[in-house]
Amino acid sequence: MSTIDWIVLFATLLCIVLYGLYKSKNIRNIDGYLLGNRSLPWYTVGLSVMATQASAITFLSAPGLAYSSGMSFVQFYFGLPLAMIVLCITFIPIFHRLRVFTAYEFLEKRFDVKTRALTAFLFLVQRGISTGITIFAPSIILSTILHIDVTYTTLAIGSLVVLYTAYGGTKAVSYTQLLQMGIIFGGLLAAGVMVIHLLPDNIGFQEALHIAGKSGKTNAIDFTLDLNNQYTVWTGLIGGFFLQLSYFGTDQSQVGRYLTGSSIRDSRIGLLMNGLLKVPMQFCILLIGILVFAYYQYHTPPLFFNPVETQKLEQSGYNEAYQQILQKQTALSNEKQVVINDLTNSLAVKDQHRIDRDREQLARLNEQANGLRGEVIALIKENNPEADTNDNNYIFLSFVTSTFPIGFIGLLVAIIMLASMGATASAINSLASTTVIDIYKRFVNKQASEKNYLLASRICTLGWGIFTIVIALYANKLGNLLEAVNILGSLFYGTILGIFLVAFYVRHVKGRAVFWGAVLSEILVVWIWTLDVVAFLWLNLIGCVLVVVLSMILQRSLPAKHLANE
Repeated sequence: MSTIDWIVLFATLLCIVLYGLYKSKNIRNIDGYLLGNRSLPWYTVGLSVMATQASAITFLSAPGLAYSSGMSFVQFYFGLPLAMIVLCITFIPIFHRLRVFTAYEFLEKRFDVKTRALTAFLFLVQRGISTGITIFAPSIILSTILHIDVTYTTLAIGSLVVLYTAYGGTKAVSYTQLLQMGIIFGGLLAAGVMVIHLLPDNIGFQEALHIAGKSGKTNAIDFTLDLNNQYTVWTGLIGGFFLQLSYFGTDQSQVGRYLTGSSIRDSRIGLLMNGLLKVPMQFCILLIGILVFAYYQYHTPPLFFNPVETQKLEQSGYNEAYQQILQKQTALSNEKQVVINDLTNSLAVKDQHRIDRDREQLARLNEQANGLRGEVIALIKENNPEADTNDNNYIFLSFVTSTFPIGFIGLLVAIIMLASMGATASAINSLASTTVIDIYKRFVNKQASEKNYLLASRICTLGWGIFTIVIALYANKLGNLLEAVNILGSLFYGTILGIFLVAFYVRHVKGRAVFWGAVLSEILVVWIWTLDVVAFLWLNLIGCVLVVVLSMILQRSLPAKHLANE
């Protein structure tokens, strides 16, 4: 990056951190530290909710996923608006009325302490690991730009987020997220315009979509009923609905965002705002990946987008073989230029016969290019069996750093890092609040002072920060980070949601029945996942239904003496 890019990057990050620290000064009690004194307006709540979900993984992996496999991932969010409506009607009034700090306090009031502890434990495991993955995503950026080991960038970024979160608590998180989302929306618009600007003069937005569409990349809607297909309308509406309902309704990283609202009305409007804006925002992020694909139809793309691994290859004994593959790619790219230009002309005159012919030729050439890419990946593996050969997370980053003008690179890098800081900070804050409220205050020290609980909150924030940084150091083994986070969530969210649905709607079921129903359901969900018999989004529905059904069965079958005191 240029000096101007570095100035843009550090100035943006510095302003965000200082603003958050300024807005969170004079925190004196646990209510202010964990929930911002429940005083935030609806627009801050809404943007904070969006920023918590939109981590750096979203801006790194989503364009790469669209580049590789098309727009189908957008269907993952189709159940989100429906989930927001259910939450506004059911969850928010109950949480506000009970004045809880965490969602899991409600479960003790409804069931018993062991059910509360189990649900809090499942959340802590899932969210702790997921947060480590979100820290790793921006570490890739600095590692690629500075050409240093990703371990050092992971430690640097993780430490920055942990320190300002430990100091400022939820106010620092919420107010920085408010500013972050404004910068992110502006930056994404600029990125989309810039990608279109970089296309050939005779290629506009519509033509780029045609080119991507003829290559099978604009497959945003799929109505096929295939349980093994990860992304269809049905997995999004049904599996995605249960995942989003559990995430926003029972995950403290999100519950803690809308509990900061000054009223039920503010919390509701904030969530509905998220439901209305999230799907279009995700569509636009994936669309940028499609435009990057169209750009590389007219230009020669890297055979492998992770420059760290290709540099290692160039410095190894496999360099000669690598250079020969690059020469083949150059010849193939020249051949593809002829075909893509002819396809562009065919689209302009709407000659369907020529369009079909050119499309077939382009598909054949792209398949040959994928073959060359496979040869490079094989060389990378031979050179280093431990190498990370999934480069989806590097595609958009590689494109930005190689094509965008001075200043824009710094802005885009800042956007990705801001997204990571917002999501990571709120997640660590939620881990600390759950640990303090549901574990420390409930089991360890029930009658401590506000000063003691405030100190414990800061210590827990620091402790969870260290844990997530350790997890981040191993996150490069997980492939596409966006899918890894959602798979991990699907293993736990269905069970957690099932517990809450029983609490709200199945009034005759008591604590012991739901506790063992949840334990058995979680075991079965993990077992089903290991068998790989259904797409991971269905695990959310399966886990939820198992908890409800097993709890009702156990309530009827457990001996009466076990239920007498519940």
